Amino acid sequence: MIKTFNLLLSKIDVMLKFKRILLKLSGESLMGEQQYGIDRQRLADYAEQIKEIADLGVQIGIVIGGGNIFRGLNGATKGFDRVKGDQMGMLATVINSLALNSALQSVGCKSRVLTAIRMEPIGEFYSKDRAIEVLENGEVAIFSAGTGNPYFTTDTGSSLRGIEIEADVMLKGTRVDGIYTADPEKDPTATRFEKISFDEVYQRDLKVMDLTATAMCKENNLPIIVFNMDIKGNLKKVLEGQSIGTYVFR
Repeated sequence: MIKTFNLLLSKIDVMLKFKRILLKLSGESLMGEQQYGIDRQRLADYAEQIKEIADLGVQIGIVIGGGNIFRGLNGATKGFDRVKGDQMGMLATVINSLALNSALQSVGCKSRVLTAIRMEPIGEFYSKDRAIEVLENGEVAIFSAGTGNPYFTTDTGSSLRGIEIEADVMLKGTRVDGIYTADPEKDPTATRFEKISFDEVYQRDLKVMDLTATAMCKENNLPIIVFNMDIKGNLKKVLEGQSIGTYVFR
């Protein structure tokens, strides 16, 4: 019975395009139809999709933004000191990470929060070795508090963590189905790229991620797939190699 189960798992692994991933989720996506905070149904939907691929043996690291609660850069425009604003934004990512951790555990998916700033017992202090140990133990690793430093976005934090854990790909889950030539909500003639190089992203000034994050991915050969995470089942389809979203390559 055990041999049959292991054989089945090995066959599933062959079907999957990536074994270890870094999943980047925006804080805004957690709002669902709300204007602020965390939509419980959206959170539950994300947890189900993540559990679905975790059950297939995929090693998953996750970074979540905090824009649904507080964004440091916006705070700076409203009179907050930029460093303090960014620190508030880091704490917002911790809140989102704890929420996702709870949602994953409620559906039977083991997960653990690691923080870039010491704040035990809220989460474990991040280190590369500990993160990889968590992944290899079959747990989902949720990386929070960005890089632990101001002036760095969660996109940059995602690139850094993806490179450190030696992920095969960064999956950027958004509310749109890829990268377009222009904003599809404003320009009806905008077309979606199936594939695009990092160099072309620079040349066209496409806002995939901030420049620092994009440069880090290019220099360390970490490809990105931008896809719509809000459609149930899309995460698994990406891992199966289906043509979902936009593939950004070196």
